[in-house]
Amino acid sequence: MATRTQAREAVVGLLYAYMCGNGAVLESAPTMLTARKIKNKQQDFALGLLRGVIERFDSLGEELEQHLKEWEFERLGQMEKSILRLGAYEILYTQTDSPIIINEAIELAKMYGDDNAPRLINGVLDALSRAQKQET
Repeated sequence: MATRTQAREAVVGLLYAYMCGNGAVLESAPTMLTARKIKNKQQDFALGLLRGVIERFDSLGEELEQHLKEWEFERLGQMEKSILRLGAYEILYTQTDSPIIINEAIELAKMYGDDNAPRLINGVLDALSRAQKQET
């Protein structure tokens, strides 16, 4: 059985494909997830995250831009943007604890981002999490 970590990893890959121009990602996602042995509750979890990020794609980018220091969101790599959007969506719209979300995002950045990605993603998502807590 797949874990939530594996589900998030698959979602990041699907978001990357979406950002590279695959507009049919939502339709093909269940097949791709099943091929990666992400089924049942974990597939529902992954599809919920994917739909949520795509529905709020632009607003998540705008939200993240506010927490970048000395960087423009558009200058980041596609993989880093995918990881950040997923993390931002979870922080803003799910009940998962922020430290778990941030840790998962850092691990994804270690696997798929450049050498500076884990530190960047940690800083941006931590700032977003702190801002979110102040609003509530």
